[in-house]
Amino acid sequence: MNPQAAQLVQRHVVQGDYEVTDDPDVVLTTVLGSCVACCVHDTAIGIGGMNHFLLPDTVNEVSGSEHRRYGVHLMELLLNELYKRGARRETIEVKIFGGANVVKGLSDIGAQNAEFAKQFLASEDLKYVGGHVGGDKARCVQFWPASGRARQRLVTSDAAPPNTMKPVPSVPENVGDVELF
Repeated sequence: MNPQAAQLVQRHVVQGDYEVTDDPDVVLTTVLGSCVACCVHDTAIGIGGMNHFLLPDTVNEVSGSEHRRYGVHLMELLLNELYKRGARRETIEVKIFGGANVVKGLSDIGAQNAEFAKQFLASEDLKYVGGHVGGDKARCVQFWPASGRARQRLVTSDAAPPNTMKPVPSVPENVGDVELF
């Protein structure tokens, strides 16, 4: 290994949060079930960010930090921070991950989250370049904001998330099923 090679710095983006950076040594990570993460990259200046939202939008006014759960709010925060740092709508590309239907028998909030994200991008005239949404499995996502590179790993019942994806809470074996949202 090259002794001058930089160490990757992992930053975990939790529900209701977002992160923006142009540092090529930073990888943003998150774990998604029905939640959605939008990974945004400006191809001209090498800056990007990720958000992680729980619900698409709110019909009623919410108070305090409750608004941070909603996609409409987190999309605005993420994009405004990117624009403030020099990103331009014409050179932005977005990947969307998550939106799984992880709770059988309930409404498919994951599909609603994914549809909201796609509609938001269309209304803002932002370029959607892919990702992976839907299904019935949670996923771990890694995103390199400076380059726009992204990858995911589906979480199956017989495979735990990779050790590089932290924090993932450990659960004693005798507690039963665990749903990741």
